[in-house]
Amino acid sequence: MTDTIVFLDHGSLAPGTVLRPPAFAHQWIDHDETKPGEVAARIKDATIVVSNKIKVGAAEMDAAPGLKLIAVCATGTDIIDLAAAKERGITVCNVRGYAEHSVPEHAFGLILTLRRQIIGYLADVKAGKWQQAGTFTFFTHELRDLYGTRLAVVGRGSLGQGVATIAKGFGMEVVFVGRKGDTAPEAPLIPWDEAIETADVLTLHCPLTPETRGMIGLDEFQRMKRTALVINTARGGLIDEDALVQALTEGLIAGAGMDVVSSEPPPADHPFMALVGRPDFILTPHTAWAGNTARAAMAEQLIRNIENFKNGTPTNIV
Repeated sequence: MTDTIVFLDHGSLAPGTVLRPPAFAHQWIDHDETKPGEVAARIKDATIVVSNKIKVGAAEMDAAPGLKLIAVCATGTDIIDLAAAKERGITVCNVRGYAEHSVPEHAFGLILTLRRQIIGYLADVKAGKWQQAGTFTFFTHELRDLYGTRLAVVGRGSLGQGVATIAKGFGMEVVFVGRKGDTAPEAPLIPWDEAIETADVLTLHCPLTPETRGMIGLDEFQRMKRTALVINTARGGLIDEDALVQALTEGLIAGAGMDVVSSEPPPADHPFMALVGRPDFILTPHTAWAGNTARAAMAEQLIRNIENFKNGTPTNIV
């Protein structure tokens, strides 16, 4: 039997990402993008569906009676109704660890850009303020070193560990954070409240679940150091975005670096868009994962997951 493989949003992969064909008889159907109302019709004859960020729910699954596998070409699987897939005997797999260098590097790019006030000083130089100062240097933004400061990491997977490794090279103290509400987590985790109140940099590398949604809100921002940075290269829904805007506006924290938003792309009236251009805020378009080596590793792992499922030895089952 020839399998029909439907990729719902191939266009979401960075240019130059090469997917080799699976090593079994198949028909591969590519769509650059798929709107929510188009999913059911496009996968009705599929045995395997590939998705990066297109949601597949119970109704869409019911429209595809031959569907056996949903292969997510990302780590996060919140786009898939996992309970519905389980009920229907549909296997769901994802790709893991492929961005273990790319995401940590991006996170540290955000940290360094904010700590060294690169955006602010670039803008000042462009505006001619160096010439106006008339001295060999000038100081319009406060600079803070990373050495000796505390990095609190939420998430102990390969991405969190990767950030920790880089941080230690900068001479930072690295701590991993226990679950919110757990006042006595097992070592080496530190309690959530302690992390919130003592972190110089708080970086998020955990999945979006009902328990983690909105985990950083106004209460957390109010208890943070006024010099703290918040970095999110995981999922936008982890942070109360209105609260983050308030935190920066009121000076509750020193800066925030975001690679993710709750709605991607963010609408023009999204609260983050009002912050773009400020020296204490960076928004990148969900590109932390997309380094060249990461893209190649993701593509190969995706195809291997599909082949392994077909061979009866499924991998990375969610």
